[in-house]
Formats: sequence, C-alpha cells, structure tokens
Amino acid sequence: MTASAAIDAARFRAVLGHFCTGVAVVTGHDGAEPVGFACQSFAALSLDPPLVLFCPAKTSGSWPVIERSGSFAVNVLSEEQQELSAVFGARGVDKFARVAWQPGPSGSPVLDGALTWLDCDVETVHEAGDHYVVIGRVRALGAESADHGSPLLFYRGQYALTRPRTEIDKLFDWPRPGDWL
Repeated sequence: MTASAAIDAARFRAVLGHFCTGVAVVTGHDGAEPVGFACQSFAALSLDPPLVLFCPAKTSGSWPVIERSGSFAVNVLSEEQQELSAVFGARGVDKFARVAWQPGPSGSPVLDGALTWLDCDVETVHEAGDHYVVIGRVRALGAESADHGSPLLFYRGQYALTRPRTEIDKLFDWPRPGDWL
C-alpha cells in the first residue's frame, strides 16, 4: 500500500484546514478576455530574486490561459471581498461581469479593492499530484495600503477574520507571532 492510499482525502483536507491561509485571486488574460481563479495556495518564495508560488488545480480552466500568456497578477483580497472570492471560486460563470479592474503592467487584471497586488512572469511550472506548482518572478508590486482593511482568511472550511490586539492584550503584553522567533 502506498503512503497516499493510507491517507483519507477528507481527513487530509480537515487536518490541513487547521492551517489558516490568505485568499488571493490569480488573474491573467488571453489578449481578449480576462481569466482568474480564487487561490489559497499562494506564498512568497524568494527575496533575491523576487519569486512567489501558487498551486492551480490541473482541472482549472483559467490556468492554461494564464500559462500560455506567460504572465499573471496575484490580487490579495480584503475581508470585505468574500463575495468576490466566491465568484472567482466558481466554475463556468463570467467572473469579470460585475468586477471592476484595471490592467496591471503585464495586462493581467488588478482587481479594484484588493489589499495589494503583484504582477509576475511565469518562471517555472512543476507537476505535483492533482495540482501544478507555479513559480512566478515578480515584475511589479501594488501599493502598500492600509485603507482597504484586513486580509480575507480561510480557516477550517470557512472565511475567518483577523483580530487586532485589544487593550487587554496590550495590558498583559501577550506575545505576538514575531516574538516567538
């Protein structure tokens, strides 16, 4: 029996659901129509050179368009963009019908209201089970803005919100994640 056969997929998903992730929308274009999908598997990879990674499903209809174009944008969603996340997580709908956006430097859509964005070139693609691991070279960055609120998070199968430190936290000076290192 292989190691993967011993792991129940539903339980695997439930266990990994205990790891909180941010929600982003990866966008691209085919020269005429924009495409995009909601993505939780996005991370910074390298500072020098500036690289990021994300993992589209092999069944994605948007990913082949993005791969052919050679570039993409990653839009980091705010907690007010849950509906937008659901739209980009659905299949077979016109995802851009009610979405305001502007072309980024590569022409990939930068969604209005996103906390920030990164415009990237596809650097490398690796097959990995039922997904691909895409490494992108960052070519441009969006503004650092506190005006759009907090990030949209996903935890244990549902959206989650960040909680700012309260006065009680400050009074007792509870450790912050950066303090643990």
